[in-house]
Amino acid sequence: LAVFVRTYAAIISERINRSIVALLGAGMMVFSGVINQSEAFRGIDLNTISLLTGMMVIVAITQKSGVFQYVAIAATKAVRADPWGLMLMLCLVTALFSALLDNVTTVLLIAPVTLLITDALRLKPYPYLFAIIFASNIGGTATLIGDPPNIMIGSAAKLSFNAFLVNLAPVALVILVLTLAAFWWIWGRKLTASEADRRQVMAFNAREAITDMRLLRQSLLVILLVIAGFVVAHPLGQEPGTIAMFGAALLLLIRVIGKGSEEQTHEVHRSFGEVEWVTIFFFVGLFVLVAGIEKAGALEIMAHHIVAWTGGDFASTAVLILWVSAIVSAIVDNIPFVATMIPVIQNMGGVFGPERLEVLWWALALGACLGGNGSLVGASANLVVAGFAERAGQPIRFLPFMLMAFPLMLLSIAVAHLYLTLRY
Repeated sequence: LAVFVRTYAAIISERINRSIVALLGAGMMVFSGVINQSEAFRGIDLNTISLLTGMMVIVAITQKSGVFQYVAIAATKAVRADPWGLMLMLCLVTALFSALLDNVTTVLLIAPVTLLITDALRLKPYPYLFAIIFASNIGGTATLIGDPPNIMIGSAAKLSFNAFLVNLAPVALVILVLTLAAFWWIWGRKLTASEADRRQVMAFNAREAITDMRLLRQSLLVILLVIAGFVVAHPLGQEPGTIAMFGAALLLLIRVIGKGSEEQTHEVHRSFGEVEWVTIFFFVGLFVLVAGIEKAGALEIMAHHIVAWTGGDFASTAVLILWVSAIVSAIVDNIPFVATMIPVIQNMGGVFGPERLEVLWWALALGACLGGNGSLVGASANLVVAGFAERAGQPIRFLPFMLMAFPLMLLSIAVAHLYLTLRY
Protein backbone atom coordinates (compact mmCIF):
# COMPACT_ATOMS: atom_id res chain seq x y z
CA LEU A 1 0.00 0.00 0.00
CA ALA A 2 2.88 2.38 0.74
CA VAL A 3 4.29 1.87 -2.77
CA PHE A 4 0.83 2.16 -4.32
CA VAL A 5 -0.19 5.36 -2.49
CA ARG A 6 3.13 7.09 -3.12
CA THR A 7 2.97 6.18 -6.80
CA TYR A 8 -0.57 7.55 -7.09
CA ALA A 9 0.42 10.75 -5.30
CA ALA A 10 3.29 11.25 -7.75
CA ILE A 11 0.96 10.59 -10.72
CA ILE A 12 -1.57 13.15 -9.43
CA SER A 13 1.13 15.78 -8.81
CA GLU A 14 2.21 15.56 -12.50
CA ARG A 15 5.73 16.68 -11.56
CA ILE A 16 7.23 13.67 -13.32
CA ASN A 17 5.79 12.00 -16.42
CA ARG A 18 3.14 9.52 -15.30
CA SER A 19 4.52 6.59 -17.34
CA ILE A 20 7.90 6.92 -15.61
CA VAL A 21 6.22 7.04 -12.20
CA ALA A 22 4.02 4.00 -12.95
CA LEU A 23 7.00 1.93 -14.16
CA LEU A 24 9.10 2.92 -11.12
CA GLY A 25 6.20 1.95 -8.83
CA ALA A 26 5.85 -1.37 -10.65
CA GLY A 27 9.56 -2.02 -10.18
CA MET A 28 9.28 -1.29 -6.47
CA MET A 29 6.47 -3.85 -6.17
CA VAL A 30 8.85 -6.48 -7.55
CA PHE A 31 12.04 -5.39 -5.76
CA SER A 32 10.24 -5.14 -2.40
CA GLY A 33 9.22 -8.79 -2.73
CA VAL A 34 5.46 -8.21 -2.88
CA ILE A 35 5.33 -10.04 -6.23
CA ASN A 36 7.93 -11.72 -8.42
CA GLN A 37 8.56 -11.05 -12.11
CA SER A 38 6.32 -13.90 -13.28
CA GLU A 39 3.40 -12.58 -11.19
CA ALA A 40 4.06 -9.07 -12.49
CA PHE A 41 3.91 -10.26 -16.12
CA ARG A 42 0.73 -12.23 -15.43
CA GLY A 43 -0.84 -9.06 -14.01
CA ILE A 44 -0.37 -7.18 -17.32
CA ASP A 45 -3.58 -7.38 -19.34
CA LEU A 46 -2.21 -8.00 -22.84
CA ASN A 47 -5.69 -7.84 -24.38
CA THR A 48 -5.99 -4.19 -23.30
CA ILE A 49 -2.42 -3.40 -24.44
CA SER A 50 -3.01 -5.10 -27.80
CA LEU A 51 -6.33 -3.36 -28.40
CA LEU A 52 -4.89 0.08 -27.63
CA THR A 53 -1.74 -0.46 -29.70
CA GLY A 54 -3.57 -1.93 -32.68
CA MET A 55 -6.13 0.90 -32.85
CA MET A 56 -3.38 3.52 -32.47
CA VAL A 57 -1.51 2.08 -35.47
CA ILE A 58 -4.70 1.97 -37.57
CA VAL A 59 -5.55 5.59 -36.73
CA ALA A 60 -1.94 6.74 -37.27
CA ILE A 61 -2.06 5.41 -40.83
CA THR A 62 -5.64 6.54 -41.53
CA GLN A 63 -5.11 10.15 -40.44
CA LYS A 64 -2.50 10.60 -43.20
CA SER A 65 -5.38 10.47 -45.71
CA GLY A 66 -6.90 13.65 -44.24
CA VAL A 67 -10.31 12.04 -43.69
CA PHE A 68 -10.80 13.42 -40.17
CA GLN A 69 -10.08 17.00 -41.26
CA TYR A 70 -12.42 16.46 -44.22
CA VAL A 71 -15.28 15.42 -41.95
CA ALA A 72 -14.77 18.42 -39.62
CA ILE A 73 -14.73 20.93 -42.49
CA ALA A 74 -17.68 19.27 -44.25
CA ALA A 75 -19.68 19.31 -41.01
CA THR A 76 -18.96 23.01 -40.53
CA LYS A 77 -20.05 23.82 -44.06
CA ALA A 78 -23.20 21.74 -43.61
CA VAL A 79 -24.40 24.25 -40.98
CA ARG A 80 -23.21 27.19 -43.12
CA ALA A 81 -20.58 28.15 -40.52
CA ASP A 82 -23.25 29.11 -37.97
CA PRO A 83 -21.48 29.38 -34.55
CA TRP A 84 -24.04 27.26 -32.66
CA GLY A 85 -24.36 24.84 -35.58
CA LEU A 86 -20.57 24.53 -35.56
CA MET A 87 -20.54 23.56 -31.88
CA LEU A 88 -23.35 21.09 -32.44
CA MET A 89 -21.64 19.40 -35.41
CA LEU A 90 -18.21 19.29 -33.75
CA CYS A 91 -19.79 17.59 -30.72
CA LEU A 92 -21.64 15.04 -32.86
CA VAL A 93 -18.56 14.26 -34.99
CA THR A 94 -16.35 14.01 -31.87
CA ALA A 95 -18.83 11.73 -30.07
CA LEU A 96 -19.18 9.44 -33.11
CA PHE A 97 -15.42 9.15 -33.73
CA SER A 98 -14.80 8.65 -29.99
CA ALA A 99 -17.19 5.69 -30.00
CA LEU A 100 -15.70 4.07 -33.11
CA LEU A 101 -11.99 4.82 -32.55
CA ASP A 102 -11.13 6.14 -29.10
CA ASN A 103 -11.55 9.52 -27.46
CA VAL A 104 -7.85 10.37 -27.05
CA THR A 105 -7.15 9.79 -30.74
CA THR A 106 -10.30 11.68 -31.71
CA VAL A 107 -9.42 14.87 -29.85
CA LEU A 108 -5.89 14.70 -31.24
CA LEU A 109 -7.48 15.00 -34.69
CA ILE A 110 -10.44 17.31 -33.96
CA ALA A 111 -8.87 19.89 -31.62
CA PRO A 112 -6.48 21.43 -34.22
CA VAL A 113 -9.32 21.74 -36.76
CA THR A 114 -11.53 23.34 -34.10
CA LEU A 115 -8.87 25.96 -33.39
CA LEU A 116 -8.47 26.65 -37.12
CA ILE A 117 -12.22 27.16 -37.73
CA THR A 118 -12.87 29.23 -34.60
CA ASP A 119 -9.92 31.45 -35.49
CA ALA A 120 -11.32 31.98 -39.00
CA LEU A 121 -14.73 32.89 -37.53
CA ARG A 122 -13.10 35.10 -34.85
CA LEU A 123 -14.80 33.09 -32.11
CA LYS A 124 -13.40 32.34 -28.67
CA PRO A 125 -12.21 28.71 -28.88
CA TYR A 126 -12.81 27.91 -25.19
CA PRO A 127 -16.53 26.98 -25.46
CA TYR A 128 -15.79 24.73 -28.45
CA LEU A 129 -12.82 23.02 -26.80
CA PHE A 130 -14.87 22.55 -23.62
CA ALA A 131 -17.65 21.02 -25.72
CA ILE A 132 -15.42 18.54 -27.57
CA ILE A 133 -13.90 17.39 -24.25
CA PHE A 134 -17.39 16.51 -23.00
CA ALA A 135 -18.45 14.98 -26.31
CA SER A 136 -15.32 12.82 -26.48
CA ASN A 137 -15.85 11.34 -23.02
CA ILE A 138 -19.60 10.83 -23.52
CA GLY A 139 -19.06 9.23 -26.94
CA GLY A 140 -16.26 7.10 -25.55
CA THR A 141 -18.63 5.77 -22.87
CA ALA A 142 -20.83 4.11 -25.50
CA THR A 143 -18.53 1.32 -26.76
CA LEU A 144 -15.86 -1.15 -25.72
CA ILE A 145 -13.11 0.70 -27.62
CA GLY A 146 -14.22 4.29 -26.99
CA ASP A 147 -12.46 4.99 -23.70
CA PRO A 148 -9.48 3.24 -22.06
CA PRO A 149 -11.49 2.39 -18.89
CA ASN A 150 -14.01 0.49 -21.03
CA ILE A 151 -11.21 -1.42 -22.74
CA MET A 152 -9.87 -2.46 -19.34
CA ILE A 153 -13.31 -3.40 -17.99
CA GLY A 154 -14.25 -5.35 -21.12
CA SER A 155 -11.03 -7.31 -21.06
CA ALA A 156 -11.19 -8.13 -17.34
CA ALA A 157 -14.89 -9.04 -17.32
CA LYS A 158 -14.91 -10.74 -20.76
CA LEU A 159 -17.65 -8.38 -21.98
CA SER A 160 -18.22 -8.16 -25.73
CA PHE A 161 -18.36 -5.14 -28.02
CA ASN A 162 -22.09 -5.76 -28.47
CA ALA A 163 -22.67 -5.88 -24.71
CA PHE A 164 -21.21 -2.38 -24.29
CA LEU A 165 -23.21 -1.11 -27.26
CA VAL A 166 -26.51 -2.48 -25.99
CA ASN A 167 -26.04 -1.50 -22.34
CA LEU A 168 -24.19 1.84 -22.51
CA ALA A 169 -24.92 3.44 -25.90
CA PRO A 170 -28.59 4.29 -25.11
CA VAL A 171 -27.82 6.23 -21.94
CA ALA A 172 -24.74 7.86 -23.57
CA LEU A 173 -27.01 9.17 -26.36
CA VAL A 174 -29.50 10.61 -23.84
CA ILE A 175 -26.69 12.26 -21.86
CA LEU A 176 -25.20 13.72 -25.06
CA VAL A 177 -28.54 15.31 -26.01
CA LEU A 178 -29.01 16.79 -22.51
CA THR A 179 -25.42 18.08 -22.50
CA LEU A 180 -25.92 19.76 -25.89
CA ALA A 181 -29.06 21.43 -24.47
CA ALA A 182 -26.95 22.72 -21.57
CA PHE A 183 -24.32 24.02 -24.00
CA TRP A 184 -27.00 25.89 -25.95
CA TRP A 185 -28.22 27.49 -22.70
CA ILE A 186 -24.70 28.43 -21.57
CA TRP A 187 -23.14 29.48 -24.89
CA GLY A 188 -25.11 28.60 -28.01
CA ARG A 189 -27.77 31.32 -27.90
CA LYS A 190 -25.08 34.00 -27.46
CA LEU A 191 -22.60 32.93 -30.17
CA THR A 192 -22.35 35.19 -33.21
CA ALA A 193 -20.01 35.57 -36.19
CA SER A 194 -19.87 38.17 -38.95
CA GLU A 195 -21.12 37.33 -42.44
CA ALA A 196 -17.67 38.06 -43.89
CA ASP A 197 -15.99 35.56 -41.57
CA ARG A 198 -18.66 32.95 -42.28
CA ARG A 199 -18.14 33.39 -46.03
CA GLN A 200 -14.40 32.85 -45.53
CA VAL A 201 -15.01 29.52 -43.78
CA MET A 202 -17.58 28.50 -46.40
CA ALA A 203 -14.81 28.99 -48.98
CA PHE A 204 -12.78 26.14 -47.39
CA ASN A 205 -12.54 23.18 -49.75
CA ALA A 206 -13.14 19.99 -47.77
CA ARG A 207 -11.91 17.86 -50.69
CA GLU A 208 -8.48 19.47 -50.41
CA ALA A 209 -8.17 17.94 -46.94
CA ILE A 210 -8.09 14.48 -48.57
CA THR A 211 -4.42 14.09 -49.45
CA ASP A 212 -4.45 10.39 -50.39
CA MET A 213 -7.66 8.90 -51.80
CA ARG A 214 -6.12 5.43 -52.21
CA LEU A 215 -5.06 5.37 -48.56
CA LEU A 216 -8.52 6.57 -47.55
CA ARG A 217 -10.20 3.63 -49.30
CA GLN A 218 -7.72 1.14 -47.84
CA SER A 219 -8.07 2.54 -44.31
CA LEU A 220 -11.87 2.64 -44.35
CA LEU A 221 -11.99 -0.95 -45.58
CA VAL A 222 -9.76 -2.14 -42.72
CA ILE A 223 -11.64 -0.06 -40.12
CA LEU A 224 -14.96 -1.54 -41.26
CA LEU A 225 -13.49 -5.05 -41.08
CA VAL A 226 -12.11 -4.40 -37.58
CA ILE A 227 -15.44 -3.02 -36.29
CA ALA A 228 -17.24 -6.01 -37.84
CA GLY A 229 -14.69 -8.23 -36.10
CA PHE A 230 -15.47 -6.58 -32.74
CA VAL A 231 -19.18 -7.27 -33.27
CA VAL A 232 -18.71 -11.00 -33.99
CA ALA A 233 -15.64 -11.58 -31.77
CA HIS A 234 -17.44 -12.87 -28.69
CA PRO A 235 -19.50 -15.60 -30.43
CA LEU A 236 -16.33 -16.74 -32.26
CA GLY A 237 -14.31 -16.88 -29.05
CA GLN A 238 -11.85 -14.19 -30.16
CA GLU A 239 -10.55 -11.23 -28.15
CA PRO A 240 -10.75 -7.57 -29.33
CA GLY A 241 -6.99 -7.19 -28.87
CA THR A 242 -6.31 -9.91 -31.44
CA ILE A 243 -8.68 -8.29 -33.94
CA ALA A 244 -7.17 -4.82 -33.50
CA MET A 245 -3.59 -6.10 -33.87
CA PHE A 246 -4.52 -8.18 -36.93
CA GLY A 247 -6.26 -5.14 -38.45
CA ALA A 248 -3.16 -3.02 -37.83
CA ALA A 249 -0.94 -5.67 -39.44
CA LEU A 250 -3.31 -5.95 -42.43
CA LEU A 251 -3.32 -2.18 -43.01
CA LEU A 252 0.48 -2.08 -42.72
CA LEU A 253 0.71 -4.90 -45.26
CA ILE A 254 -1.55 -3.03 -47.68
CA ARG A 255 0.60 0.09 -47.24
CA VAL A 256 3.97 -1.57 -47.91
CA ILE A 257 3.09 -4.21 -50.49
CA GLY A 258 4.93 -3.59 -53.75
CA LYS A 259 7.43 -1.21 -52.12
CA GLY A 260 11.16 -1.73 -51.71
CA SER A 261 12.73 -3.00 -48.50
CA GLU A 262 14.00 0.41 -47.38
CA GLU A 263 10.67 2.12 -48.07
CA GLN A 264 8.82 -0.63 -46.19
CA THR A 265 11.06 -0.14 -43.16
CA HIS A 266 10.49 3.62 -43.24
CA GLU A 267 6.68 3.17 -43.41
CA VAL A 268 6.61 0.70 -40.51
CA HIS A 269 8.90 2.87 -38.37
CA ARG A 270 6.72 5.93 -39.05
CA SER A 271 3.49 4.10 -38.17
CA PHE A 272 4.88 2.57 -34.98
CA GLY A 273 6.40 5.93 -34.05
CA GLU A 274 2.90 7.47 -33.94
CA VAL A 275 1.74 5.04 -31.24
CA GLU A 276 1.29 6.79 -27.86
CA TRP A 277 3.90 4.70 -26.09
CA VAL A 278 3.66 6.93 -23.01
CA THR A 279 0.07 5.70 -22.54
CA ILE A 280 0.97 2.07 -23.28
CA PHE A 281 3.78 1.94 -20.71
CA PHE A 282 1.60 3.82 -18.20
CA PHE A 283 -0.88 0.93 -18.50
CA VAL A 284 1.89 -1.65 -18.08
CA GLY A 285 3.07 -0.03 -14.86
CA LEU A 286 -0.46 0.30 -13.50
CA PHE A 287 -1.29 -3.34 -14.11
CA VAL A 288 1.77 -4.44 -12.14
CA LEU A 289 0.99 -2.01 -9.30
CA VAL A 290 -2.56 -3.32 -9.01
CA ALA A 291 -1.33 -6.92 -9.17
CA GLY A 292 0.85 -6.12 -6.14
CA ILE A 293 -1.89 -4.75 -3.89
CA GLU A 294 -4.27 -7.47 -5.08
CA LYS A 295 -1.84 -10.19 -3.97
CA ALA A 296 -1.33 -8.38 -0.66
CA GLY A 297 -5.09 -8.68 -0.05
CA ALA A 298 -5.86 -4.95 0.08
CA LEU A 299 -8.46 -5.07 -2.69
CA GLU A 300 -10.36 -7.96 -1.11
CA ILE A 301 -10.55 -5.97 2.13
CA MET A 302 -11.80 -2.93 0.19
CA ALA A 303 -14.51 -5.02 -1.51
CA HIS A 304 -15.73 -6.30 1.86
CA HIS A 305 -15.83 -2.73 3.22
CA ILE A 306 -17.96 -1.52 0.28
CA VAL A 307 -20.39 -4.40 0.79
CA ALA A 308 -20.46 -3.65 4.53
CA TRP A 309 -21.19 0.06 3.94
CA THR A 310 -24.18 -0.84 1.76
CA GLY A 311 -25.38 -3.57 4.09
CA GLY A 312 -24.91 -6.14 1.34
CA ASP A 313 -27.69 -4.50 -0.69
CA PHE A 314 -26.92 -4.99 -4.40
CA ALA A 315 -28.69 -1.85 -5.67
CA SER A 316 -26.95 0.34 -3.09
CA THR A 317 -23.59 -1.16 -4.01
CA ALA A 318 -24.13 -0.39 -7.72
CA VAL A 319 -25.14 3.20 -6.95
CA LEU A 320 -22.18 3.66 -4.59
CA ILE A 321 -19.76 2.40 -7.27
CA LEU A 322 -21.33 4.77 -9.84
CA TRP A 323 -21.05 7.92 -7.72
CA VAL A 324 -17.69 7.14 -6.10
CA SER A 325 -16.23 6.30 -9.52
CA ALA A 326 -17.50 9.59 -10.95
CA ILE A 327 -16.23 11.82 -8.14
CA VAL A 328 -12.86 10.09 -7.81
CA SER A 329 -12.38 10.05 -11.61
CA ALA A 330 -12.87 13.81 -11.63
CA ILE A 331 -10.06 14.21 -9.12
CA VAL A 332 -7.57 11.69 -10.53
CA ASP A 333 -7.21 10.21 -14.01
CA ASN A 334 -9.91 7.57 -14.51
CA ILE A 335 -7.46 4.98 -15.87
CA PRO A 336 -5.58 4.23 -12.61
CA PHE A 337 -8.83 4.35 -10.64
CA VAL A 338 -10.47 1.73 -12.90
CA ALA A 339 -7.33 -0.41 -12.75
CA THR A 340 -7.77 -0.43 -8.96
CA MET A 341 -11.52 -1.04 -8.97
CA ILE A 342 -11.58 -3.99 -11.40
CA PRO A 343 -10.25 -6.57 -8.93
CA VAL A 344 -12.38 -4.98 -6.17
CA ILE A 345 -15.54 -5.75 -8.15
CA GLN A 346 -14.23 -9.19 -9.09
CA ASN A 347 -13.88 -9.91 -5.36
CA MET A 348 -17.60 -9.14 -4.92
CA GLY A 349 -18.50 -12.20 -7.02
CA GLY A 350 -18.55 -14.34 -3.89
CA VAL A 351 -21.19 -12.08 -2.30
CA PHE A 352 -23.50 -11.25 -5.20
CA GLY A 353 -22.74 -14.09 -7.61
CA PRO A 354 -20.89 -13.77 -10.95
CA GLU A 355 -24.10 -13.31 -12.97
CA ARG A 356 -25.02 -10.08 -11.11
CA LEU A 357 -21.59 -8.51 -11.44
CA GLU A 358 -22.35 -7.25 -14.96
CA VAL A 359 -24.49 -4.41 -13.57
CA LEU A 360 -21.58 -3.36 -11.34
CA TRP A 361 -19.33 -3.26 -14.41
CA TRP A 362 -21.78 -0.91 -16.14
CA ALA A 363 -21.88 1.27 -13.02
CA LEU A 364 -18.08 1.45 -12.97
CA ALA A 365 -17.87 2.20 -16.70
CA LEU A 366 -20.47 4.98 -16.53
CA GLY A 367 -18.97 6.51 -13.41
CA ALA A 368 -15.37 6.45 -14.62
CA CYS A 369 -15.98 7.55 -18.23
CA LEU A 370 -18.50 10.29 -17.46
CA GLY A 371 -16.69 11.30 -14.28
CA GLY A 372 -13.66 12.08 -16.43
CA ASN A 373 -15.53 15.22 -17.54
CA GLY A 374 -15.43 16.64 -14.00
CA SER A 375 -12.00 18.27 -14.24
CA LEU A 376 -9.05 18.77 -16.56
CA VAL A 377 -7.17 15.82 -15.03
CA GLY A 378 -10.16 13.48 -15.07
CA ALA A 379 -9.35 11.88 -18.43
CA SER A 380 -6.44 11.71 -20.83
CA ALA A 381 -8.51 13.31 -23.62
CA ASN A 382 -9.00 16.43 -21.47
CA LEU A 383 -5.26 16.92 -21.07
CA VAL A 384 -4.69 16.46 -24.81
CA VAL A 385 -7.17 19.24 -25.63
CA ALA A 386 -5.69 21.48 -22.91
CA GLY A 387 -2.25 20.96 -24.47
CA PHE A 388 -3.48 22.11 -27.90
CA ALA A 389 -5.19 25.13 -26.34
CA GLU A 390 -2.05 26.17 -24.49
CA ARG A 391 0.11 25.88 -27.62
CA ALA A 392 -2.44 28.05 -29.45
CA GLY A 393 -2.21 30.75 -26.77
CA GLN A 394 -5.71 29.97 -25.40
CA PRO A 395 -4.95 28.11 -22.14
CA ILE A 396 -7.72 26.25 -20.32
CA ARG A 397 -7.40 26.98 -16.59
CA PHE A 398 -8.02 24.17 -14.11
CA LEU A 399 -10.39 25.96 -11.68
CA PRO A 400 -12.64 27.81 -14.18
CA PHE A 401 -13.01 24.59 -16.17
CA MET A 402 -13.89 22.56 -13.07
CA LEU A 403 -16.42 25.12 -11.78
CA MET A 404 -18.48 24.61 -14.95
CA ALA A 405 -17.57 21.02 -15.77
CA PHE A 406 -18.17 19.41 -12.37
CA PRO A 407 -21.89 20.36 -12.09
CA LEU A 408 -22.48 19.22 -15.70
CA MET A 409 -20.73 15.95 -14.90
CA LEU A 410 -22.94 15.45 -11.82
CA LEU A 411 -26.00 15.99 -14.03
CA SER A 412 -24.84 13.22 -16.37
CA ILE A 413 -24.23 10.88 -13.42
CA ALA A 414 -27.74 11.60 -12.10
CA VAL A 415 -29.10 10.52 -15.50
CA ALA A 416 -26.90 7.38 -15.38
CA HIS A 417 -28.19 6.68 -11.83
CA LEU A 418 -31.79 6.88 -13.09
CA TYR A 419 -30.92 4.67 -16.06
CA LEU A 420 -29.34 1.95 -13.89
CA THR A 421 -32.29 2.05 -11.47
CA LEU A 422 -34.94 1.76 -14.19
CA ARG A 423 -33.17 -0.80 -16.36
CA TYR A 424 -31.52 -3.15 -13.86
